[in-house]
This record gives sequence, structure tokens and C-alpha cells, in this order.
Amino acid sequence: MTSPLRVLIVDDSALMRQLLSTLLSADPEIEVVGTAQDPFDAREKIKALNPDVLTLDVEMPQMDGLTFLRKIMALRPMPVVMFSSLTQAGAEATLEALEIGAVDFVAKPSAGVPVDDDYAASIAAASPSGRGKRLTELGR
Repeated sequence: MTSPLRVLIVDDSALMRQLLSTLLSADPEIEVVGTAQDPFDAREKIKALNPDVLTLDVEMPQMDGLTFLRKIMALRPMPVVMFSSLTQAGAEATLEALEIGAVDFVAKPSAGVPVDDDYAASIAAASPSGRGKRLTELGR
């Protein structure tokens, strides 16, 4: 049995951090190792927790997600999935995030976005171990 995929959630909204933690933790192959309220908090938690995958909000105070993504890719490249109300197919921020190095983008849960297995599947697909292929083959 493989160990769970270790995920760090970075979002300035406490409610969104809790919701994403709950959604992702429901998958037995994902372990949410921590949450961070901003990129400065995330930097310390990345060092301490060594996550496999990072979820990152686009809009945050002090430093936006795209700026932090550039720093991550320059200093410690790792799989990053953008979670944001801004990350919808074709949006400028989405395309920029993918160009910088994000591996996927997912719209945050909201009144217009159904909550389903897509969140966990996006995280698993970002895994450097290829777990995403296995989950896709299982129809997740």
C-alpha cells in the first residue's frame, strides 16, 4: 500500500481552507498535512511539512498566488494546483498560472460549482508518482 499523497492548502479564506481540507481528506489516498493563510505562512510550512502537492489560491493579500507560484517554481519546483474563483478555462490568470508551472486549475466550490470528486482527482493527477493515471483509470 502506498502512503497518502501529502497536500498543503494555501488560501486566505479560513472557510475555504476548511472546506477544501474536508473535501480532500475524504479521499483515503490524500492526506492534508496542513493549511496556510498566505504565501509567507506557506513558505514555512512547505519547509516543515514537505508536501507532495500544493493547492494555491490566486487572489490573496500581501502576495498574490501567481507571484508565489513564480517563486516556488524558481526555488523549489513542485506540483501546484490552482484553486480559485478566477481559474476558469480561458481566464488570463489561469493561462498565466499554467505557463508559470501550475499543473492544473480548479474552480473553488461556490453556489454555481457543484462539489464532487474533481477536487481530489485534480490533486491526485498532479502527483509526481503518477497516481492520477490510476485514479483516472478507475473512473474517478
